Amino acid sequence: MITTDIPGTGLMQISNLVLDYNGTLAIDGSLINGVEERLNRLAEELTVYVVTADTFGKAAVNLKNTNCNLTILGKGNQQQQKAGFIEKLGAQQVAAIGNGLNDTLMLETAALGIAVVQQEGAAVKTLQKADIVFNNINDALDLLQNPLRLKATLRV
Repeated sequence: MITTDIPGTGLMQISNLVLDYNGTLAIDGSLINGVEERLNRLAEELTVYVVTADTFGKAAVNLKNTNCNLTILGKGNQQQQKAGFIEKLGAQQVAAIGNGLNDTLMLETAALGIAVVQQEGAAVKTLQKADIVFNNINDALDLLQNPLRLKATLRV
């Protein structure tokens, strides 16, 4: 669990990390360098979930060496499927990271919503629902390993 007291906001206790795959952890279906190591380090403190439509069909193969739980979404309202996944975990203990329009409700529902803007870009509506925005996934994952950065960014 990651615990930090955010001045003006209160205590944040995160026990689950939920991530999108394509555009967030991967570009064109291939895992971004440095992600595997960071996910495995975070998995020592958090339960890590990857929730994806798996557009390129490569998520399971590329995540096989990570300590994470993979969920492939069905067709239909993926925004609601992702938000429902967060709610079942207990939204107040979830940090979520994504970039696409189908990640908007996920970031809004989670206690901590993080958007990333990489080669695939990011949906403006998703950016507007995020608490924090990064220009790459490795910096976003590093933030969770350094809670003082989180405190510095979110304090009122």
